[in-house]
Amino acid sequence: QPDFSPGYCWPFQGTETEVLIRLPVQIQPMAITLQHTSSTAAPPGIRGSAPRDFSVYGLDEEGKDKTLLGTFTYAMQEELTQTFPLQLGIPGAFRFLQLDIRSNWGKPRYTCIYRVQVHG
Repeated sequence: QPDFSPGYCWPFQGTETEVLIRLPVQIQPMAITLQHTSSTAAPPGIRGSAPRDFSVYGLDEEGKDKTLLGTFTYAMQEELTQTFPLQLGIPGAFRFLQLDIRSNWGKPRYTCIYRVQVHG
């Protein structure tokens, strides 16, 4: 059972990062879900570590060719768990996805992700 308590996250230094996700098998991804902690459970300032603007790429087996699957904004004022539909009609399947986080909601020292899910 995942723990979404404040501080039990996947932390990254700064406001920008790239995360490479290796899937167990090749899939044609349909959506990606991000989750952050509850604003009611978190002490002041923790919510600012939530990712804000991000992009998702599919990578070939060698990791050389990247295909943009979508660019999104995690809306901190909405639900904790947010699902973003990826571009449909992309030919082929991917074993690797790259999550590029470009900003967070105001915490300059770190960005936290509590859960990432890939749907395909």
